[in-house]
Amino acid sequence: MKRLNQPITIIGALFFVFGFVTWLGSVLIPYLKIACQLNNLSSYLVAFSFYISYAVMAVPAGRLLQKTGYKKGMALGLLIMAAGSTLFIPAALSRSYQVFLAGLFVQGTGLAILQTAANPYITILGPMESAARRISIMGICNGIAGIIAPLIIGSVTLKDADAIRESLTHLSSPEKIVVLDQLAHRVILPYGIIAVALFLLAAWVFSSSLPEIHTDETEQNGTAPLASRDSIFQYPHLLLGVLTLFLYVGVEVIAGDTIINYGSSQGIRLSAARFFTSCTLGSMLIGYLIGIILIPKYLSQPAALKISAGLGLTLVFAALSTTGLVSVAFIALLGLANSLMWPSIWPLAINGLGRFTALGSSLLIVAIGGGAILPLLYGWLADISTPQHAYWLVVPCYCCVGYYAIYGHKTGLPSKYPIIPL
Repeated sequence: MKRLNQPITIIGALFFVFGFVTWLGSVLIPYLKIACQLNNLSSYLVAFSFYISYAVMAVPAGRLLQKTGYKKGMALGLLIMAAGSTLFIPAALSRSYQVFLAGLFVQGTGLAILQTAANPYITILGPMESAARRISIMGICNGIAGIIAPLIIGSVTLKDADAIRESLTHLSSPEKIVVLDQLAHRVILPYGIIAVALFLLAAWVFSSSLPEIHTDETEQNGTAPLASRDSIFQYPHLLLGVLTLFLYVGVEVIAGDTIINYGSSQGIRLSAARFFTSCTLGSMLIGYLIGIILIPKYLSQPAALKISAGLGLTLVFAALSTTGLVSVAFIALLGLANSLMWPSIWPLAINGLGRFTALGSSLLIVAIGGGAILPLLYGWLADISTPQHAYWLVVPCYCCVGYYAIYGHKTGLPSKYPIIPL
Protein backbone atom coordinates (compact mmCIF):
# COMPACT_ATOMS: atom_id res chain seq x y z
CA MET A 1 0.00 0.00 0.00
CA LYS A 2 2.84 2.39 0.86
CA ARG A 3 4.35 1.79 -2.58
CA LEU A 4 1.12 3.02 -4.17
CA ASN A 5 0.86 6.25 -2.16
CA GLN A 6 3.13 8.45 -4.30
CA PRO A 7 1.81 7.21 -7.68
CA ILE A 8 -1.79 7.72 -6.55
CA THR A 9 -0.90 11.18 -5.21
CA ILE A 10 0.68 12.12 -8.54
CA ILE A 11 -2.24 10.78 -10.59
CA GLY A 12 -4.63 12.54 -8.20
CA ALA A 13 -2.78 15.80 -8.88
CA LEU A 14 -3.13 15.17 -12.61
CA PHE A 15 -6.88 14.59 -12.30
CA PHE A 16 -7.08 17.85 -10.34
CA VAL A 17 -5.38 19.53 -13.32
CA PHE A 18 -7.87 17.84 -15.69
CA GLY A 19 -10.77 19.33 -13.79
CA PHE A 20 -9.25 22.76 -13.26
CA VAL A 21 -8.28 23.38 -16.88
CA THR A 22 -11.34 21.67 -18.38
CA TRP A 23 -13.96 23.68 -16.48
CA LEU A 24 -12.29 27.04 -17.07
CA GLY A 25 -14.21 26.94 -20.35
CA SER A 26 -17.47 27.53 -18.47
CA VAL A 27 -16.20 31.00 -17.51
CA LEU A 28 -14.32 31.67 -20.75
CA ILE A 29 -17.50 31.26 -22.83
CA PRO A 30 -19.44 34.19 -21.31
CA TYR A 31 -16.21 36.17 -20.81
CA LEU A 32 -15.05 35.90 -24.43
CA LYS A 33 -18.61 36.40 -25.63
CA ILE A 34 -18.35 39.93 -24.21
CA ALA A 35 -14.64 40.61 -24.81
CA CYS A 36 -14.71 39.46 -28.44
CA GLN A 37 -18.36 40.43 -29.12
CA LEU A 38 -19.66 36.99 -30.13
CA ASN A 39 -23.04 35.33 -30.64
CA ASN A 40 -23.97 32.04 -28.93
CA LEU A 41 -22.71 29.79 -31.72
CA SER A 42 -19.34 31.55 -31.96
CA SER A 43 -18.86 31.60 -28.18
CA TYR A 44 -19.23 27.80 -27.98
CA LEU A 45 -16.23 27.44 -30.28
CA VAL A 46 -14.40 27.66 -26.94
CA ALA A 47 -15.68 24.19 -26.05
CA PHE A 48 -15.24 22.99 -29.65
CA SER A 49 -11.57 24.01 -29.88
CA PHE A 50 -10.75 22.42 -26.54
CA TYR A 51 -12.55 19.11 -26.93
CA ILE A 52 -11.95 18.54 -30.65
CA SER A 53 -8.27 18.10 -29.80
CA TYR A 54 -9.19 14.82 -28.07
CA ALA A 55 -10.74 13.47 -31.27
CA VAL A 56 -7.72 14.57 -33.30
CA MET A 57 -4.95 13.63 -30.90
CA ALA A 58 -6.12 10.58 -28.90
CA VAL A 59 -4.79 7.90 -31.27
CA PRO A 60 -1.46 9.73 -31.88
CA ALA A 61 -1.24 10.15 -28.09
CA GLY A 62 -1.54 6.39 -27.64
CA ARG A 63 1.29 5.82 -30.10
CA LEU A 64 3.38 8.50 -28.40
CA LEU A 65 2.96 6.81 -25.02
CA GLN A 66 4.15 3.52 -26.50
CA LYS A 67 7.46 5.26 -27.31
CA THR A 68 7.87 7.50 -24.27
CA GLY A 69 6.26 5.41 -21.53
CA TYR A 70 3.68 6.71 -19.09
CA LYS A 71 5.85 8.99 -16.96
CA LYS A 72 7.62 10.88 -19.75
CA GLY A 73 4.38 11.07 -21.72
CA MET A 74 2.52 12.64 -18.79
CA ALA A 75 5.31 15.18 -18.29
CA LEU A 76 5.22 16.03 -22.00
CA GLY A 77 1.44 16.45 -21.86
CA LEU A 78 1.81 18.94 -19.00
CA LEU A 79 4.44 20.91 -20.93
CA ILE A 80 2.14 21.10 -23.96
CA MET A 81 -0.66 22.36 -21.70
CA ALA A 82 1.71 25.00 -20.31
CA ALA A 83 2.47 26.12 -23.88
CA GLY A 84 -1.26 26.40 -24.61
CA SER A 85 -1.78 28.50 -21.47
CA THR A 86 1.06 30.79 -22.52
CA LEU A 87 -0.74 31.47 -25.82
CA PHE A 88 -3.44 33.26 -23.83
CA ILE A 89 -1.03 36.14 -23.21
CA PRO A 90 -0.62 37.22 -26.88
CA ALA A 91 -4.31 36.39 -27.42
CA ALA A 92 -5.28 38.81 -24.67
CA LEU A 93 -2.86 41.52 -25.81
CA SER A 94 -4.26 41.41 -29.35
CA ARG A 95 -7.83 40.50 -28.29
CA SER A 96 -7.71 37.83 -30.99
CA TYR A 97 -10.39 35.18 -30.64
CA GLN A 98 -8.54 32.93 -33.09
CA VAL A 99 -5.42 32.93 -30.88
CA PHE A 100 -7.54 32.18 -27.82
CA LEU A 101 -8.98 29.18 -29.69
CA ALA A 102 -5.48 28.06 -30.70
CA GLY A 103 -4.40 28.17 -27.05
CA LEU A 104 -7.41 26.07 -26.07
CA PHE A 105 -6.64 23.51 -28.79
CA VAL A 106 -3.02 23.20 -27.59
CA GLN A 107 -4.21 22.82 -23.99
CA GLY A 108 -6.61 20.09 -25.10
CA THR A 109 -3.81 18.32 -26.97
CA GLY A 110 -1.76 18.11 -23.78
CA LEU A 111 -4.79 16.89 -21.87
CA ALA A 112 -5.48 14.22 -24.51
CA ILE A 113 -2.01 12.77 -23.82
CA LEU A 114 -2.59 12.92 -20.07
CA GLN A 115 -6.05 11.37 -20.25
CA THR A 116 -4.88 8.59 -22.57
CA ALA A 117 -2.22 7.67 -20.01
CA ALA A 118 -3.92 8.40 -16.69
CA ASN A 119 -7.29 6.66 -17.16
CA PRO A 120 -5.97 3.15 -17.85
CA TYR A 121 -3.04 3.82 -15.48
CA ILE A 122 -5.21 4.38 -12.41
CA THR A 123 -7.30 1.32 -13.33
CA ILE A 124 -4.24 -0.93 -13.54
CA LEU A 125 -2.33 0.63 -10.61
CA GLY A 126 -3.38 -1.84 -7.95
CA PRO A 127 -5.90 -4.67 -7.57
CA MET A 128 -8.67 -4.75 -10.18
CA GLU A 129 -11.37 -5.30 -7.55
CA SER A 130 -10.59 -1.90 -5.97
CA ALA A 131 -10.29 0.00 -9.26
CA ALA A 132 -13.75 1.57 -8.94
CA ARG A 133 -12.74 3.16 -5.65
CA ARG A 134 -9.56 4.58 -7.22
CA ILE A 135 -11.51 5.92 -10.22
CA SER A 136 -14.04 7.56 -7.91
CA ILE A 137 -11.27 9.15 -5.82
CA MET A 138 -9.80 10.55 -9.03
CA GLY A 139 -13.26 11.83 -9.91
CA ILE A 140 -13.39 13.65 -6.60
CA CYS A 141 -10.02 15.31 -7.33
CA ASN A 142 -11.40 16.31 -10.74
CA GLY A 143 -14.67 17.55 -9.26
CA ILE A 144 -13.08 19.66 -6.52
CA ALA A 145 -10.90 21.35 -9.13
CA GLY A 146 -13.96 21.90 -11.32
CA ILE A 147 -15.70 23.68 -8.45
CA ILE A 148 -12.71 25.87 -7.61
CA ALA A 149 -11.63 26.86 -11.14
CA PRO A 150 -14.74 28.84 -12.21
CA LEU A 151 -14.84 30.60 -8.83
CA ILE A 152 -11.22 31.76 -9.07
CA ILE A 153 -11.12 32.73 -12.74
CA GLY A 154 -14.70 34.02 -12.72
CA SER A 155 -13.87 36.42 -9.90
CA VAL A 156 -11.21 37.95 -12.15
CA THR A 157 -12.68 37.79 -15.65
CA LEU A 158 -16.37 38.39 -14.93
CA LYS A 159 -15.93 41.03 -12.24
CA ASP A 160 -18.30 43.94 -13.11
CA ALA A 161 -19.22 42.08 -16.33
CA ASP A 162 -22.86 43.17 -16.09
CA ALA A 163 -21.91 46.86 -15.86
CA ILE A 164 -19.41 46.50 -18.71
CA ARG A 165 -21.95 44.77 -20.96
CA GLU A 166 -24.52 47.47 -20.27
CA SER A 167 -22.05 50.33 -20.78
CA LEU A 168 -20.95 49.03 -24.20
CA THR A 169 -24.30 50.02 -25.71
CA HIS A 170 -23.64 53.68 -24.86
CA LEU A 171 -19.98 53.98 -25.87
CA SER A 172 -18.50 55.20 -29.12
CA SER A 173 -16.43 52.74 -31.17
CA PRO A 174 -13.01 54.01 -29.92
CA GLU A 175 -14.22 53.96 -26.31
CA LYS A 176 -15.67 50.48 -26.75
CA ILE A 177 -12.32 49.18 -28.06
CA VAL A 178 -10.51 50.54 -24.99
CA VAL A 179 -12.98 48.89 -22.58
CA LEU A 180 -12.90 45.56 -24.44
CA ASP A 181 -9.08 45.58 -24.56
CA GLN A 182 -8.93 46.14 -20.81
CA LEU A 183 -11.38 43.31 -20.30
CA ALA A 184 -9.31 40.97 -22.50
CA HIS A 185 -6.15 41.75 -20.50
CA ARG A 186 -7.71 40.28 -17.36
CA VAL A 187 -6.67 36.71 -18.31
CA ILE A 188 -2.95 37.51 -18.66
CA LEU A 189 -2.01 37.10 -14.99
CA PRO A 190 -4.11 34.00 -14.16
CA TYR A 191 -3.04 32.14 -17.28
CA GLY A 192 0.59 33.11 -16.70
CA ILE A 193 0.32 31.56 -13.24
CA ILE A 194 -1.35 28.45 -14.69
CA ALA A 195 1.48 28.05 -17.24
CA VAL A 196 4.15 28.23 -14.51
CA ALA A 197 2.24 25.77 -12.30
CA LEU A 198 1.93 23.29 -15.17
CA PHE A 199 5.64 23.56 -15.93
CA LEU A 200 6.52 22.85 -12.27
CA LEU A 201 4.10 19.91 -12.17
CA ALA A 202 5.74 18.50 -15.34
CA ALA A 203 9.14 18.70 -13.63
CA TRP A 204 7.71 16.92 -10.56
CA VAL A 205 6.23 14.11 -12.63
CA PHE A 206 9.40 13.67 -14.70
CA SER A 207 11.66 13.49 -11.61
CA SER A 208 9.28 11.26 -9.60
CA SER A 209 9.53 7.53 -9.00
CA LEU A 210 6.26 6.94 -10.86
CA PRO A 211 6.49 3.29 -12.00
CA GLU A 212 6.05 2.13 -15.55
CA ILE A 213 3.26 -0.43 -15.83
CA HIS A 214 3.44 -3.08 -18.51
CA THR A 215 0.00 -4.52 -19.05
CA ASP A 216 -1.03 -7.86 -20.41
CA GLU A 217 -4.45 -9.05 -21.46
CA THR A 218 -5.49 -10.42 -18.08
CA GLU A 219 -4.46 -7.30 -16.13
CA GLN A 220 -6.29 -4.97 -18.44
CA ASN A 221 -9.54 -6.84 -18.57
CA GLY A 222 -9.99 -8.78 -15.38
CA THR A 223 -11.65 -11.50 -17.51
CA ALA A 224 -10.56 -13.90 -20.21
CA PRO A 225 -10.38 -12.01 -23.53
CA LEU A 226 -12.47 -13.01 -26.54
CA ALA A 227 -9.35 -14.31 -28.25
CA SER A 228 -10.99 -15.58 -31.43
CA ARG A 229 -11.73 -12.07 -32.70
CA ASP A 230 -9.13 -10.39 -34.88
CA SER A 231 -10.51 -6.86 -35.40
CA ILE A 232 -11.62 -4.05 -33.12
CA PHE A 233 -14.77 -3.81 -35.24
CA GLN A 234 -15.82 -7.27 -34.01
CA TYR A 235 -16.59 -5.80 -30.58
CA PRO A 236 -19.96 -4.03 -31.03
CA HIS A 237 -20.27 -3.37 -27.29
CA LEU A 238 -17.10 -1.25 -27.57
CA LEU A 239 -18.31 0.65 -30.62
CA LEU A 240 -21.64 1.36 -28.94
CA GLY A 241 -19.67 2.38 -25.85
CA VAL A 242 -17.67 4.89 -27.90
CA LEU A 243 -20.92 6.41 -29.22
CA THR A 244 -22.43 6.46 -25.73
CA LEU A 245 -19.35 8.12 -24.25
CA PHE A 246 -19.40 10.68 -27.09
CA LEU A 247 -22.98 11.62 -26.21
CA TYR A 248 -22.37 11.55 -22.45
CA VAL A 249 -19.36 13.88 -22.64
CA GLY A 250 -21.32 16.27 -24.85
CA VAL A 251 -24.15 16.34 -22.29
CA GLU A 252 -21.71 16.82 -19.40
CA VAL A 253 -20.04 19.76 -21.12
CA ILE A 254 -23.40 21.30 -21.99
CA ALA A 255 -24.50 21.04 -18.34
CA GLY A 256 -21.34 22.75 -17.10
CA ASP A 257 -20.44 25.19 -19.87
CA THR A 258 -23.85 26.57 -20.85
CA ILE A 259 -25.34 27.18 -17.41
CA ILE A 260 -23.81 30.63 -16.89
CA ASN A 261 -25.15 31.95 -20.20
CA TYR A 262 -28.45 30.17 -19.54
CA GLY A 263 -28.77 31.83 -16.15
CA SER A 264 -28.08 35.19 -17.78
CA SER A 265 -30.79 34.51 -20.39
CA GLN A 266 -33.19 33.84 -17.50
CA GLY A 267 -32.59 37.35 -16.14
CA ILE A 268 -29.96 36.43 -13.55
CA ARG A 269 -27.00 38.82 -13.43
CA LEU A 270 -23.56 37.47 -14.41
CA SER A 271 -22.21 38.47 -11.00
CA ALA A 272 -24.41 35.67 -9.58
CA ALA A 273 -24.55 33.35 -12.61
CA ARG A 274 -20.77 32.87 -12.60
CA PHE A 275 -21.20 30.55 -9.60
CA PHE A 276 -23.56 28.18 -11.41
CA THR A 277 -20.92 25.93 -12.98
CA SER A 278 -19.48 25.31 -9.52
CA CYS A 279 -22.98 24.20 -8.47
CA THR A 280 -23.05 21.72 -11.38
CA LEU A 281 -19.64 20.37 -10.39
CA GLY A 282 -20.70 20.27 -6.74
CA SER A 283 -23.64 18.02 -7.58
CA MET A 284 -21.28 15.86 -9.64
CA LEU A 285 -18.98 15.56 -6.62
CA ILE A 286 -21.91 14.32 -4.53
CA GLY A 287 -22.53 11.69 -7.22
CA TYR A 288 -18.93 10.47 -7.00
CA LEU A 289 -19.27 10.06 -3.24
CA ILE A 290 -22.50 8.11 -3.73
CA GLY A 291 -20.66 5.89 -6.23
CA ILE A 292 -17.89 5.12 -3.75
CA ILE A 293 -20.49 3.98 -1.20
CA LEU A 294 -22.88 2.06 -3.47
CA ILE A 295 -20.77 0.53 -6.29
CA PRO A 296 -20.33 -2.44 -6.50
CA LYS A 297 -21.62 -3.56 -3.08
CA TYR A 298 -25.17 -2.32 -3.51
CA LEU A 299 -25.32 -1.25 -7.16
CA SER A 300 -23.87 -2.77 -10.32
CA GLN A 301 -22.35 -0.59 -13.05
CA PRO A 302 -25.21 -1.21 -15.53
CA ALA A 303 -27.75 -0.40 -12.81
CA ALA A 304 -25.92 2.82 -11.94
CA LEU A 305 -25.96 3.76 -15.62
CA LYS A 306 -29.71 3.08 -15.92
CA ILE A 307 -30.45 5.25 -12.88
CA SER A 308 -28.19 8.01 -14.19
CA ALA A 309 -29.92 8.09 -17.58
CA GLY A 310 -33.38 8.14 -16.00
CA LEU A 311 -32.40 10.90 -13.58
CA GLY A 312 -30.91 12.93 -16.44
CA LEU A 313 -34.15 12.73 -18.44
CA THR A 314 -36.23 13.70 -15.41
CA LEU A 315 -34.07 16.74 -14.65
CA VAL A 316 -34.03 17.95 -18.26
CA PHE A 317 -37.80 17.78 -18.55
CA ALA A 318 -38.05 19.65 -15.23
CA ALA A 319 -35.68 22.37 -16.50
CA LEU A 320 -37.68 22.70 -19.74
CA SER A 321 -40.98 23.06 -17.89
CA THR A 322 -39.86 25.69 -15.35
CA THR A 323 -38.21 29.12 -15.53
CA GLY A 324 -35.77 31.33 -13.67
CA LEU A 325 -33.58 30.08 -10.84
CA VAL A 326 -35.62 26.86 -10.47
CA SER A 327 -34.92 25.88 -14.08
CA VAL A 328 -31.22 26.73 -13.65
CA ALA A 329 -31.11 24.56 -10.51
CA PHE A 330 -32.38 21.56 -12.49
CA ILE A 331 -29.59 22.08 -15.05
CA ALA A 332 -27.05 22.25 -12.21
CA LEU A 333 -28.38 18.95 -10.84
CA LEU A 334 -27.50 17.28 -14.16
CA GLY A 335 -24.03 17.03 -12.63
CA LEU A 336 -25.46 14.44 -10.23
CA ALA A 337 -26.99 12.47 -13.10
CA ASN A 338 -23.75 12.60 -15.11
CA SER A 339 -21.33 11.74 -12.30
CA LEU A 340 -21.45 7.94 -12.52
CA MET A 341 -21.56 7.70 -16.32
CA TRP A 342 -17.83 7.84 -17.06
CA PRO A 343 -16.80 5.22 -14.45
CA SER A 344 -19.65 2.98 -15.63
CA ILE A 345 -19.34 3.31 -19.42
CA TRP A 346 -15.55 2.95 -19.58
CA PRO A 347 -15.16 -0.54 -17.99
CA LEU A 348 -18.30 -1.86 -19.69
CA ALA A 349 -16.93 -0.76 -23.08
CA ILE A 350 -13.46 -2.33 -22.69
CA ASN A 351 -14.79 -5.56 -21.18
CA GLY A 352 -13.22 -8.58 -22.89
CA LEU A 353 -11.10 -6.65 -25.44
CA GLY A 354 -7.89 -8.49 -24.60
CA ARG A 355 -5.06 -7.35 -26.87
CA PHE A 356 -7.33 -4.64 -28.27
CA THR A 357 -7.69 -2.90 -24.90
CA ALA A 358 -5.15 -0.15 -25.70
CA LEU A 359 -6.81 0.61 -29.04
CA GLY A 360 -10.25 0.49 -27.43
CA SER A 361 -9.09 2.97 -24.78
CA SER A 362 -7.81 5.31 -27.49
CA LEU A 363 -11.20 5.18 -29.25
CA LEU A 364 -12.92 6.04 -25.97
CA ILE A 365 -10.63 9.05 -25.56
CA VAL A 366 -11.55 10.08 -29.13
CA ALA A 367 -15.17 10.01 -27.96
CA ILE A 368 -14.40 12.94 -25.63
CA GLY A 369 -14.79 14.93 -28.86
CA GLY A 370 -18.50 14.87 -28.04
CA GLY A 371 -17.69 17.82 -25.82
CA ALA A 372 -16.75 19.72 -28.98
CA ILE A 373 -19.71 18.90 -31.20
CA LEU A 374 -22.77 18.90 -28.93
CA PRO A 375 -22.16 22.28 -27.20
CA LEU A 376 -21.70 23.81 -30.66
CA LEU A 377 -25.07 22.36 -31.70
CA TYR A 378 -26.53 23.73 -28.48
CA GLY A 379 -25.19 27.21 -29.34
CA TRP A 380 -26.72 27.02 -32.81
CA LEU A 381 -30.08 25.94 -31.38
CA ALA A 382 -29.90 28.72 -28.78
CA ASP A 383 -29.41 31.28 -31.56
CA ILE A 384 -32.31 30.05 -33.70
CA SER A 385 -34.69 29.36 -30.77
CA THR A 386 -33.91 30.06 -27.10
CA PRO A 387 -31.17 28.88 -24.69
CA GLN A 388 -33.85 26.96 -22.78
CA HIS A 389 -35.38 25.16 -25.77
CA ALA A 390 -31.86 24.22 -26.91
CA TYR A 391 -31.71 21.77 -23.97
CA TRP A 392 -34.03 19.46 -25.93
CA LEU A 393 -30.77 18.36 -27.57
CA VAL A 394 -29.76 16.32 -24.53
CA VAL A 395 -32.98 14.26 -24.37
CA PRO A 396 -32.02 11.73 -27.10
CA CYS A 397 -28.50 11.59 -25.64
CA TYR A 398 -29.80 10.36 -22.28
CA CYS A 399 -32.05 7.89 -24.11
CA CYS A 400 -28.97 6.43 -25.84
CA VAL A 401 -27.15 6.15 -22.50
CA GLY A 402 -30.16 4.28 -21.12
CA TYR A 403 -30.13 1.90 -24.10
CA TYR A 404 -26.44 1.15 -23.54
CA ALA A 405 -27.08 0.47 -19.86
CA ILE A 406 -29.91 -1.99 -20.61
CA TYR A 407 -28.83 -3.70 -23.85
CA GLY A 408 -25.86 -2.06 -25.57
CA HIS A 409 -23.09 -3.11 -23.18
CA LYS A 410 -24.01 -6.79 -23.77
CA THR A 411 -24.16 -6.59 -27.58
CA GLY A 412 -21.84 -9.13 -29.17
CA LEU A 413 -20.80 -10.73 -25.86
CA PRO A 414 -21.68 -14.31 -24.96
CA SER A 415 -24.87 -14.40 -22.88
CA LYS A 416 -23.05 -15.35 -19.66
CA TYR A 417 -19.88 -13.35 -20.27
CA PRO A 418 -18.86 -11.75 -16.96
CA ILE A 419 -18.79 -8.00 -16.34
CA ILE A 420 -15.53 -6.62 -14.97
CA PRO A 421 -15.86 -6.67 -11.18
CA LEU A 422 -15.10 -2.96 -10.59
